[in-house]
Amino acid sequence: MFKHLKQAILATLVLTLLLGLGYPLAMTKLAELLFPYQAHGSLLKKDDRVIGSELIGQNFTSAKYFHGRPSATTDTDPSDPSKTVAAPYNAASSSGSNAAPSSKALISDVQARIDALKAENPDAVGPIPVDLVTTSASGLDPHISVEAALYQAPRVAVARGLPAEQVVKLVQLYTEGRTFGLLGEARVNVLRLNLGLDARQDK
Repeated sequence: MFKHLKQAILATLVLTLLLGLGYPLAMTKLAELLFPYQAHGSLLKKDDRVIGSELIGQNFTSAKYFHGRPSATTDTDPSDPSKTVAAPYNAASSSGSNAAPSSKALISDVQARIDALKAENPDAVGPIPVDLVTTSASGLDPHISVEAALYQAPRVAVARGLPAEQVVKLVQLYTEGRTFGLLGEARVNVLRLNLGLDARQDK
């Protein structure tokens, strides 16, 4: 009995060290060697300072920048720990609203976003892209559709005093195709686009 117990404990220790420690460390090191940018968080810099990750959206509100998809993430209310407050793109609390399509609160929220979007984009043409008025399941989406970016282009152009055509070309420049040419839809990384916008105007 003790012989079998000893073998079981030894096997557990060896497998724990091998698969619980050795394998993860080896994969981490391999990832750092083969994909250093992705392994360290796909971080984006401006003036040698990290300002975010291309994998997590940010809450841009200035008229001079393209805005991302609405986020339903929350955080603890500092004045009352038993409650929560809105905290867009809170990576520590990834979640959607979980509201059903029939939810009156959801319908009201979407209508409020539509009204706000029309007010801040008076020169926009065409239908409002759905990703500009609905939240995602994660609340962290770093991308918007090409249509959503083009919808905002006139506002950004006016706010920055740039020709509309120049802003549209920048959107096209930062448009990413389908993954592997098959998966998903064409999209635009909002942080990358805004960084490109700043870089273009600084020239």
